[in-house]
Amino acid sequence: MTIPQISVFLENKAGQLADITGILSENHVNMRAISIAETSDYGILRLIVDDASKASSILLEQGFILTMTPVVGVAVSDTPGGLSKVLSIISRAEIDVEYMYSVFGQKDGQACMIFRVADTDRLTELLDENGIGTITGETLGIH
Repeated sequence: MTIPQISVFLENKAGQLADITGILSENHVNMRAISIAETSDYGILRLIVDDASKASSILLEQGFILTMTPVVGVAVSDTPGGLSKVLSIISRAEIDVEYMYSVFGQKDGQACMIFRVADTDRLTELLDENGIGTITGETLGIH
């Protein structure tokens, strides 16, 4: 099961992040996870929100350039070595993790990490075979 992620391309100038979070707030879109990466020319803001369709429509109307990407939410034991265990399993299966980031908070001793890989079905199957749970959009409050 995948979760929709919005990637917004931003100019490297002050106020861009505040503008986007303000627009989402004004339109009652709640962020569940956020990550930003930068190059010398632009930034990429990655968002998991409670309503990706609504958020992407609003941001497109405001002139932002974005893409939608399927990602996998992974339940990681919130203990020393929890993430290392998951990454070792993924590595042994020769699945390349393009990037990952964490979700706000944790539940029942489990942190949630977002993973972007080329083959989300293969990753989900591998995790299931190894007793590692995935997180659904519903669990994160995504409609």
